[in-house]
Amino acid sequence: MDLNEITVFVKVVQAGSFTKAARELGMPNSTVSAKISALEKRLGVTLIQRTTRQLNITAAGESFFRSSVQGLQQLEAAETELIATRGEPQGVLRITAPVELGATLLPPILADYLKVNSGVKVDVQLSDERIDMLAGNFDLALRAGELKDSTLIAKKLGLVAFAVFAAPKYLKLNKAPREPNELKDHTCLQFSHLGTAEWKLTNGKATRVVPLPGRVVINDLNMVKTMAIAGLGVALLPSFFCRAEALSGKLVRVLEDWRTGLNPVHFVYPAQKFVMPKVSAFIELAAPLIKARLEENNF
Repeated sequence: MDLNEITVFVKVVQAGSFTKAARELGMPNSTVSAKISALEKRLGVTLIQRTTRQLNITAAGESFFRSSVQGLQQLEAAETELIATRGEPQGVLRITAPVELGATLLPPILADYLKVNSGVKVDVQLSDERIDMLAGNFDLALRAGELKDSTLIAKKLGLVAFAVFAAPKYLKLNKAPREPNELKDHTCLQFSHLGTAEWKLTNGKATRVVPLPGRVVINDLNMVKTMAIAGLGVALLPSFFCRAEALSGKLVRVLEDWRTGLNPVHFVYPAQKFVMPKVSAFIELAAPLIKARLEENNF
């Protein structure tokens, strides 16, 4: 067994190309290709089908990749457990989070974390897609919504919901809606991830499904907020995401008793006997700060 070959193979699959893997590993492309070829020859199977444009991982390659990642993570955890006797988090902490949730909540936390943990580097990947933590080799994920993967350990941080906001300049020209059904008479700035046909709102007792004309549909929440601040329409936004604008008066919450359903926010990480110091130190620092920030939202 050659762990170096296996490490290179895992990196190629994670990077999606030989060139990118070689750059991240700091070795020539030819060396990376040679190690993959040697691994395939030793195992007697094709792991990666090479084409001029992309890599195709074979079924055998996919299975071997997952087993290899688990094995390498166990070795890393075993090594880290020994190092941890010094009590110092080390290595690269890889975190994934939804774009707006991560970009809003994580920056000040990361600044404090890096300040007190000089031996750790941080790699943050923001994506609204539910990333496979094992395939992506992530240590920790910040996730909103109900969890489906029972193989992950979850730590609940709080709740989030979307509420209806508009700029004062818009409300000067348009009478504020008093009931959800009145939204049909307004220019609604729709975030496509919430659907393009309707908004579903609740006041905790009743639920209203409001059909929308779909004149303005946007797939970026930052753009939705920017257009709302400019007075171009009414927007359904996460309360945590526009707290600063609400406090400054740039946005006003309308239909104050109505919101979307509440979604839990969790930290999740792969189940393992030993949680690496770099992960436990981040959770210990971040969890109370995120909880406090989410509790500021008035639902």
